[in-house]
Amino acid sequence: MIKEGVLVVGSANMDLVVNCSRFPLPGETIFGNKFQMFPGGKGANQAVSCAKLGMKTSFIGKMGEDELGRRLSQTMKDDGVDLGDLFYDPSEHTGTALITVDSEGQNQIIVISGSNMKLTPADVRTKKNNFSRVKIVLTQLEIPIDTVIETARLSKENDAVFILNPAPAAEIPEEIYPLIDYLTPNETELQMLSNIMVTDTISAERAAKTLLEKGVQNIIITLGAKGALLVNKYRTELFSTQKVTVVDTTAAGDAFNGALAYSLAKDREISEAIYFANKVASISVTRMGAQSSMPKLTEIVPA
Repeated sequence: MIKEGVLVVGSANMDLVVNCSRFPLPGETIFGNKFQMFPGGKGANQAVSCAKLGMKTSFIGKMGEDELGRRLSQTMKDDGVDLGDLFYDPSEHTGTALITVDSEGQNQIIVISGSNMKLTPADVRTKKNNFSRVKIVLTQLEIPIDTVIETARLSKENDAVFILNPAPAAEIPEEIYPLIDYLTPNETELQMLSNIMVTDTISAERAAKTLLEKGVQNIIITLGAKGALLVNKYRTELFSTQKVTVVDTTAAGDAFNGALAYSLAKDREISEAIYFANKVASISVTRMGAQSSMPKLTEIVPA
């Protein structure tokens, strides 16, 4: 069987976004400037990032049987994601995220998981044949950790490269580390996983090496405007990114992870893959929204 494409197992949310001049203080009421709804959720964002670049991309997740779920699934289909294995839960609402974006483009996010937390290991096992057909499997931490572990196991059993984006920040069981080919934390997530304060690239390298000792093959730390730091047993290398005017940082990490999965599915060397992912992420922050901010390949590579 020829293995091709990317399988994303993860969350899907509708993002309710408010733009304001600054974040409110505790107990304070301020006026916002604009309200918009955008399709989001880390898993769905990453799948759309990959699909909009032209990669064959399928998604396993769970939505509610409600208007938000219908809108989310339609926009994902429109962006080229295969939703043939999507689950629906009539007893739960579709995941929602409340996002506030300030005048500097920084954000604060509250996620109400809803149906995302009802995606079970048993659900994923019913789709185990999908794992034998793809090159790359990508997941995050907006679904139950037992489902993440089952996704990792099925990836290894079927010789698929497994990428874990450990977001949002949370502790993960020791048993999953040896199953991870690529771990993609930001500085906060790396600090939580390693119990080492991360303040610069030196401390980030030190923290990453503790995770290498637990069995992870490659760690790619996303550093925002500073780029991304690769740490594995062979080398440590910082990949800088281009300077852009930031409008909204929502889903920049998802853009990076989707683009990384795309490049690895294309059998690109890791340095090239990180350079490309940085470029995709830098474009995404110049636009509002999550999935709507993901660029197409023609915007990155001239036709």
